[in-house]
Amino acid sequence: MTASTTRRTTAARGRLAAVGAIAAAGALVLSACGDQTDDAQSEDTGKKDSAAASKYDLPANVKKAGVIKVGSDIAYAPMEFDEAGKPVGVDVDVAAALGKELGVSFKFENGVFDNLIPSLETGRHDVIMSAMSDTKERQAKVDFVDYFSAGVSILAKKGNPEGIKSVEDLCGKTIAFQRGTVSADVAKAANEKCPAGKKIKTLTFDTDPEALLQVKQGRAVADLNDFPVAAYNAQKSGDGKDFEVVGDQVGEGPYGIAVTKDNTQLRDAIAKAMDAIIANGEYAKVLEKWNVAQGAVEKAVVNGGAE
Repeated sequence: MTASTTRRTTAARGRLAAVGAIAAAGALVLSACGDQTDDAQSEDTGKKDSAAASKYDLPANVKKAGVIKVGSDIAYAPMEFDEAGKPVGVDVDVAAALGKELGVSFKFENGVFDNLIPSLETGRHDVIMSAMSDTKERQAKVDFVDYFSAGVSILAKKGNPEGIKSVEDLCGKTIAFQRGTVSADVAKAANEKCPAGKKIKTLTFDTDPEALLQVKQGRAVADLNDFPVAAYNAQKSGDGKDFEVVGDQVGEGPYGIAVTKDNTQLRDAIAKAMDAIIANGEYAKVLEKWNVAQGAVEKAVVNGGAE
């Protein structure tokens, strides 16, 4: 499998809280582990506007509630992470722009990435916004409105003491990543090319901060995650002294807003609103704010993931 699918791939998905300091990451690990239902962070973004809701032909239950419930693994900076008990990040700001356009609010609720699609299917959430890669495997269960593009990056300890330049250099070494993500597929593909006796050892965790901690403490030589996340942590963690991105991105593919396959009315309304915020410049403002403009898409595409 190529990595034209990112962080969140495999049977069910894969994010990082800001790691300005490892202590902060540790705190987020505690909030992200487990079921994350009773103590989940939540945040309303956008504003209720019945005229806008009618313009976009939202489902009757959404119009009545004035809220779109969002499932998200809020531990994947800069896409979504906790800041002073409040979800922030690229996805949160994109949702706010969509909410303004649609005339409803988006309410984020924290959850384990692997559990997001099951929660969507049971009706706990209306959509998923969690840097979830749009893949053919996931399209069998949900529909996606694609809104961003990213590839997988290698994040090594500052100074790159192991001299890692590509995934091939990971043979015979230990790496860490968040389970349920495309990083698992990248590692598996790389491992198949490693010679006998030099296979890659993998350490997997519920959250990316846990994986990053392994690199910082020397238990793993690298963490695999999406380019926005890798770049953010290289810049922020330890004031830029903890990590660095090495080598090139492995492939590139779309992130999608996931909706159940029978909820085409909501899917199409979100796609239409997505095109509107791209056209009016609000989308570009969000990406520029978070320094991820290189992941911009030109229009919303439904189920554009090819792998």
